Amino acid sequence: MLFNSLTFVVFFAVVTTAFWSMRSWNARKNLLLVASYIFYGAWNPPFALLLFATTTLDFWLGARIAAAGTPGRRRAWLVTSITVNLSMLGYFKYGNFLLENFTWLLARAGVAYQAPHLDVFLPIGISFYTFHSLSYTLDVARGATQPTRSLRDFLLAVSFFPQLVAGPIVRAADFLPQCAAPRAPDRNRFIWGLLLMTLGLFEKIVLADTLLAGSADTVFGYGGPLASLDAWTGVLAFAGQIFFDFSGYSTCAIGAALCLGFHLKDNFLFPYAAIGFSDFWRRWHISLSTFLRDYLYIPLRGSRGGLVRAVLNLVIVMFIGGLWHGAAWTFVVWGLLHGGCLVIEHLLRTLSGKTPVWLDTLGGRLLLALITYVCVCFAWVFFRATDFPTAIRLVRSMAGVVAKGDALLTTREIIQVGLVTAGLLLAHWNLRDTSIEAAVARLPRWLLTVTWTLMLCAIILTQGSGNAFIYFQF
Repeated sequence: MLFNSLTFVVFFAVVTTAFWSMRSWNARKNLLLVASYIFYGAWNPPFALLLFATTTLDFWLGARIAAAGTPGRRRAWLVTSITVNLSMLGYFKYGNFLLENFTWLLARAGVAYQAPHLDVFLPIGISFYTFHSLSYTLDVARGATQPTRSLRDFLLAVSFFPQLVAGPIVRAADFLPQCAAPRAPDRNRFIWGLLLMTLGLFEKIVLADTLLAGSADTVFGYGGPLASLDAWTGVLAFAGQIFFDFSGYSTCAIGAALCLGFHLKDNFLFPYAAIGFSDFWRRWHISLSTFLRDYLYIPLRGSRGGLVRAVLNLVIVMFIGGLWHGAAWTFVVWGLLHGGCLVIEHLLRTLSGKTPVWLDTLGGRLLLALITYVCVCFAWVFFRATDFPTAIRLVRSMAGVVAKGDALLTTREIIQVGLVTAGLLLAHWNLRDTSIEAAVARLPRWLLTVTWTLMLCAIILTQGSGNAFIYFQF
């Protein structure tokens, strides 16, 4: 059930109407839990059982962790939770990937072995709901939250349908307290939620799918050398597409949750205005970057173990972050490219000991922001390419080192991508130190009404493809 489908519009209208029609808080939560499992089961009903089983197990393990009398027993229960969750994720998402690489290693050693292909269907959203559930036992183990006594509330925290399949990664410690007290109706919050859902659908349907996806697919799907302009246009198109696609989903999720009285944290803060890669990861997919920071980077002692340890930890975290996105070495390279940039940035900051004076000037900040954006776009090549030959061919075309590249994109497509990209960068730069809420609050009511109406009209006029969100595959 896609956010950008008529089915979801009807589903959401029915659930929201029924939710606010009920007086009992327990009845409302029961409705949301049933609706969330219907929402997830609409893709593949048997995998709703997997979601229920893993969530129930973590609920039980959370209680065992809290009741453990010694640090050793607490650690053992936590290791059980981590092992089970990552084993399920590893089997469904990385089973064939691991077998293929094991076979390759044996072949390099002279052993002929043909591993059987696992006929496994990847449960949608498993990367997200695994982290939703795992955050609970991790937080209980480190004393950041108390175990809940309500299985229903924990099941809802993990399966809450707005954020279930593509985030944000919502921690149980943030969601469970919202289940404790009834959600009071709030007209302004409801309207703001609807506005965010409209903005999210506009980002996905109009900007990502209609204006950018075609150019990106053409460039990344071509098997030959490309003209440098076409190569760069395709990469810029994908850079915009993946932002509008993923940010669109997160914005819809946050808006839908608000309509139901729940608050989800922002997942994007104008990342293409980032000044440096540390700043980029404070703005891009925030729920994942903070998850990796709190549960991996900090436990590895972060930068407290000296320069070498800090560098190693950054590489480990970004390796895991890349692999989390997909079972392919191209994702790993994407993560390591970001890790390498973070390492360079950390080394420069450590060696200089202070912020360069030129960064206090507008020109210096703009220059570093542009360098950051270009490096991010370069890394997107490996994220989007289906294999390394495609990625290398595209990088060579971008560098202009091919003898004769083919021109695939029309003048209209190049101008279209250029205008959308320019608008995106300008918006991010102007809003980088504020928020959407603050920006909207400054608009005159008439202008907000006109903008909202135009977005709705554009969504209606361009709707039809029903493309799935890119992060559904992760």
